[in-house]
Amino acid sequence: MKKVLGLLLAAAMLFSLAACGAEERNAQPERNSDTSDPLAAQYLADYMLVTARLPELPDMPSQEELMAAFEQIDYDKMGAEAYQQAQEKIWDDWDTRSRAYADAVREFRGDGVDEQFTGGFLDYTKATALQLFSAHSGENVIYSPANLYLALAMLAETVDGESRAQLLDLLNLDSIEQSRKCADSLWRNLYSETAYGKCLVANSLWGNEKYEMKPDTLAVLSDTYHSSVYRAPMGDGKTDSAIAEWVNENTNRLLSEAAQFETKPETLFMLLSTLYFKDQWSDTFHEGATSRDSFTNARGAEEEIDFMHRTDDALSFFRDAENGCTVAELRFRSGNAMRFLLPDEGVTLESLIESGAAVGGLQVYDRGVCLEVGKVHWSVPKFDVSSDLQLIDALKRLGVTDVFDDEKADFSPLVDLDEAAAVTSVQHAARVLVDENGCEAAAFTAITADATAALIEELPEIEMNLNRPFAFMITGVDGLPLFIGTVNTVK
Repeated sequence: MKKVLGLLLAAAMLFSLAACGAEERNAQPERNSDTSDPLAAQYLADYMLVTARLPELPDMPSQEELMAAFEQIDYDKMGAEAYQQAQEKIWDDWDTRSRAYADAVREFRGDGVDEQFTGGFLDYTKATALQLFSAHSGENVIYSPANLYLALAMLAETVDGESRAQLLDLLNLDSIEQSRKCADSLWRNLYSETAYGKCLVANSLWGNEKYEMKPDTLAVLSDTYHSSVYRAPMGDGKTDSAIAEWVNENTNRLLSEAAQFETKPETLFMLLSTLYFKDQWSDTFHEGATSRDSFTNARGAEEEIDFMHRTDDALSFFRDAENGCTVAELRFRSGNAMRFLLPDEGVTLESLIESGAAVGGLQVYDRGVCLEVGKVHWSVPKFDVSSDLQLIDALKRLGVTDVFDDEKADFSPLVDLDEAAAVTSVQHAARVLVDENGCEAAAFTAITADATAALIEELPEIEMNLNRPFAFMITGVDGLPLFIGTVNTVK
């Protein structure tokens, strides 16, 4: 029996290390075959020009798989010696597969995301989030910095001159070469799948069949951004259905209402990027502790909603007494986290957004700020929030202007044009669902270009009762923001 316990403890320790890495493989979100469009799927195949290169890595053995293997052997039937041999064989097999998986992940991820890129990415996140939250005060705003970053980096590949310079400046990058390096590193470190969850990133470019796209640019999009490339008739309902099907396939159909596209004959291209996330809490909420309570929305009205409850006895948190808010995070089983920022009673989320304290507070875990440790009493509403945003005005306020001006935009890296062209739409839709088991989230960015003519002796206790407007952030590798949002209403 001691041998069994020792093996299981060792397995649990190795598993916890491996899970922090996350598993990558050539996979797609679970598709709901009842709602898929087989005709649109056929169009996807018909229009394919370049197929995305996706990672192919071994499966990560799960702790549950190990436990199930041990349960299959019977001491009474096998005897002591055979039972011990079977134990050791199960452990050796699991250990070998786990180490092979961990080695493959390390090789795939390379050097990871460097500190200089991380700092620039967090600054970009703060700038873009402040613009979006301020422009939609009092509303739910759900946004994926990582998804938009990859879409804008891809857009930079298709333009030149001042249009490219403005995009790189927003992304805090010095050159297109640096952009490629950072985008590839980000993609590799985000793309993951574990026994408990996944974070899948997909990119594609849809070009108008009337124009010849340049092979060098298509090669960069495929190799660096792992992008598929399609060439299709624009202004055609079949193309619109195929584009929607591509988005739905890569977001587990969470955003099917927003994924409604209508191209025009003069559409030069559509650039699409998606991000799908799903994970389980490290410690799930007990369903029996869930109860109805009131959430006071941004207008001051009461909304009845189910609240999940639990207490963490020794959890790191950030208390911002100066601005009047508290930040704490819930961990996922794959090593990711979801942070919550709760304004104090009498302090509005809007005021924290205006001062910059909201987004800054959500980033304190990544900025080296000293955290407190204490007992945290959680009351978290089960919520399903989404938003569908048009980002052109926000991007213009952030300094990206030329790409929207048909007299200044230069798409020569992608296609030679006799007529002028400009980006006419930057749509960003996102959705986040939270329940007792964990979180599921998805986002897509669709860019359309048209041709125109410290420890303490006694731990403090805090209440994270999210019964009023709050902000949140879902983080991935190295704390990079996957999703960030404000919840002003849960109805």
